[in-house]
Amino acid sequence: MIPPRFEYAAPKSVREAVDLLKSRGGEAKVLAGGQSLIPLLKLRLAAPSLLVDINRVTGLDYIRESGGFLRVGALTRVSTLNRSALLKKRYGALHDASLTIADPLVRNLGTVGGNLSHGDPSNDLPAVLLAAGGELAATGPSGDRSVRAEDFFVGTFTTALAQDEILTEARFPVPPPRSGGVYLKVEQKVADFATAGVAVQVSLDKKSEYARVGIGLTGVGPTALKATKAEAAMVGKRATDRKAAQEAGELAADASSPTTDIRGTEEYKRGLIRLLVTRGLERASQRARRGA
Repeated sequence: MIPPRFEYAAPKSVREAVDLLKSRGGEAKVLAGGQSLIPLLKLRLAAPSLLVDINRVTGLDYIRESGGFLRVGALTRVSTLNRSALLKKRYGALHDASLTIADPLVRNLGTVGGNLSHGDPSNDLPAVLLAAGGELAATGPSGDRSVRAEDFFVGTFTTALAQDEILTEARFPVPPPRSGGVYLKVEQKVADFATAGVAVQVSLDKKSEYARVGIGLTGVGPTALKATKAEAAMVGKRATDRKAAQEAGELAADASSPTTDIRGTEEYKRGLIRLLVTRGLERASQRARRGA
């Protein structure tokens, strides 16, 4: 199909982009990679009066550690995450997830900011951000602000971003020594959305007991979910305690709220969460013990 008529603007700064969004009172859309927005336009499920293309905005494409965070600019392409030696070494869950997003063509254009701000409950990066205990930076007419990951995803395709705000950065806490993360995903076919996905981020103490556990779920609720009861249950447990990991899987499955659809039944998806959380804890702790 052909999209409805719209105006087009290509600002060169975040401030200019914010001013354009504010001027349209919610009738404008931001274009970054466009891998989600363009199909919506073609199907006329979105009909903005103005398309604000931020690809010419400088300073939003980077991966760096500073101030206790891994900072990833909103215009960083997913394919850049794929190639990052830093992510592969220290941020295993984020690197894993980047390799499962769609296909190479989509990853070459798709952006970190677009993946997160779209608010799709089956996207991969939100679960990783939740497991890491991360936050997001946004810029609007009143200036900059940060939003905790657990406060950012408020509903299906709905985030805490105001209509005149732009997501500028995703922040993942720098993990302490003896930390590891993993992202596991089941999909019907290669490059598909997750039937169910689990991100796990752990830190171990000197006794190889869990000092911190983060678990994010995707594809099994109206938003990406943080399995807080499962996280708390694992703190203080031995990293080799499979029974405890299985119990955490049960708690995570209870926290999920999947629906039956073409990808599987509610019962099937809960079963996947049980399995993926158990495996995720085991693999993340293995990475933590070997310093990966």
